[in-house]
Parts: sequence; C-alpha cells; structure tokens
Amino acid sequence: MAAQKLSETELQQALNSLPGWQIKEGKLYKEYKFKDFSTALGWMVTVGVHAEKMGHHPEWFNVYNTVRVNLVTHDIGNAISNLDVELAKKMEENYK
Repeated sequence: MAAQKLSETELQQALNSLPGWQIKEGKLYKEYKFKDFSTALGWMVTVGVHAEKMGHHPEWFNVYNTVRVNLVTHDIGNAISNLDVELAKKMEENYK
C-alpha cells in the first residue's frame, strides 16, 4: 500500500475513529499505559510485527509500563498518511 498524505478532513475523520489519539508536533500521538513492563513490551512486539509487515515503523518510547507513540510518514515529507492511521488502528486493536 502506498502512502498518501491525509487532507485536514480525512485527518479529522481518522481522529474521530481513534480514541485518545491527537496531533502533537505534526504527528499522530498517543500515550498507552499497561499494567507492567512485560505487558507493554509484549504489546510493542505484537505491534512491531504488524509494522514490519506494513514496512511502516513507529517512533515510540517505552519506560516501565508506558509507551508513547508518534506516527508520521517520512517518505512523504513528514506528513500524516493513511499508513499512520492504519498502524494506529492496529495498535488500538491490540491494546488490552
């Protein structure tokens, strides 16, 4: 799937379907909390497999039970794309 930059309307529609996600510094952003480090790490591995299959990788930062995620597509000039939304949806599907 090719990356396509989202229009403002498309971006607002995507945010409406992604609870807790916001735009922060030009990127899709969310902070996830887990019960402990191993749960956070397991989620990152699961999502990482999806990201690898997509060829689209998140910027993320993990400390203990918290994972902060930024999604942006570098190949289209650091804009938010359909790939970012698709990966955010995978993250939501795998968050327990």
